[in-house]
Amino acid sequence: MNVQPATKIRTFAAKIDAATPAHRDRTVDALRALAIIGVILGHWLVTALVLTHGRTGTTVADKSPLHAMPYLTPVSWIFQTLAIFFLVGGYAAARSYTGGYRAWLRRRLVRLSRPVAVLAAFWALLATGLYLGGVSKSTLHTVLTLVLDPLWFLGVFTVLTAMTPLAMALVRRLGAWAAAIPLAVVAAADLVRFGLGGPGWVGWVNVVAGWLVPYLLGIAWARGSFRGRRVPALLFAGGVAATVALVLWAGYPASMVGVNGARISNLNPPTLAVVTFGIAQVGLALLLRPVLARWMRRPVAWAAVATANLSAMTLFLWHQTALLSVTVAGLAIGRLPGLHTAPSSPLWVAERLAWLPAFAGVLAILWVVFHRAERAPRPRKPVPVNPEVAALRAPADGVLIPMAREPGRAVTKRRA
Repeated sequence: MNVQPATKIRTFAAKIDAATPAHRDRTVDALRALAIIGVILGHWLVTALVLTHGRTGTTVADKSPLHAMPYLTPVSWIFQTLAIFFLVGGYAAARSYTGGYRAWLRRRLVRLSRPVAVLAAFWALLATGLYLGGVSKSTLHTVLTLVLDPLWFLGVFTVLTAMTPLAMALVRRLGAWAAAIPLAVVAAADLVRFGLGGPGWVGWVNVVAGWLVPYLLGIAWARGSFRGRRVPALLFAGGVAATVALVLWAGYPASMVGVNGARISNLNPPTLAVVTFGIAQVGLALLLRPVLARWMRRPVAWAAVATANLSAMTLFLWHQTALLSVTVAGLAIGRLPGLHTAPSSPLWVAERLAWLPAFAGVLAILWVVFHRAERAPRPRKPVPVNPEVAALRAPADGVLIPMAREPGRAVTKRRA
């Protein structure tokens, strides 16, 4: 008798649920999974590769629907989840670091570098072939920037990871108030460049200082802060109030992602507004812990989250390649709406939504091919261990899920 697919799923989910250590905080994994879904959908919805025809031939340009339809700005508040990634990253670092700094740092960076090396090698070969095949330099630049530029996140995360012992010492001394120090640095940098007319390069200090704020809050969370609802509620309310004030009265843009043609980007480099917005997100995430904990007690939901976390880097690194693959394949048919057309009306949004299953299908294929790059090489004499148990024993690892690209930002400019 054939076993129904639903029965197989429930059986598989039950095995993963039973193999998960009782002490594991599943809400951390849930936050990471929700964030990666937001990143992927956000990029797919706000990345419009538009075909243009000129004297030099057909080229591809990256356009943002947020520029043509500014009323869609609230969408950026949903898909801008960088603060959650750094919150989880700080939590994971604090839980996993117990000494042996060099070995600890090497393990984390090696785990991060393997899938990145595979992506870089793949696109190095493909880009060489495209160039030799006559693809224009402008189109090649757009494509490579779309795929590789998000990796700026990894540099920032590497710096913060290397700073973990110092950050933990700071939190031990000051508690969650340690985050006020980099927050003050960001405020000072913005005051210099926006209020006092200082040089713009001063803002680049915010690349580390800005994301150190949620990273420190993650460490504080791991050390037992935020047990009740009072402090998370204050973080949420204070972050929302500060962000609204900065947008309404200080001239900061309302969009929390980059928008083509905008005078100021909240992400490049980070501004005080995106940092206060991140504080609000941290507060909201902490307030949602009881809801997420109840949700994660359901075996099927937990199995989905655990599976996504085990391949988070693969999903992140290759999701824009999936979009590009569908876009290029579509050219064989013609100029398709929502895929090759300018994002100039709500109709385009509906058309783009219809393409999401195609993007997801190609990403699934890429996952099958490349997800093994996230796994450590097998030892010569493997010890027989249940794979589900082995996969779930490790503490939540914040290096797995970055959001690294400013959706809609002009690709001709270099980002942090």
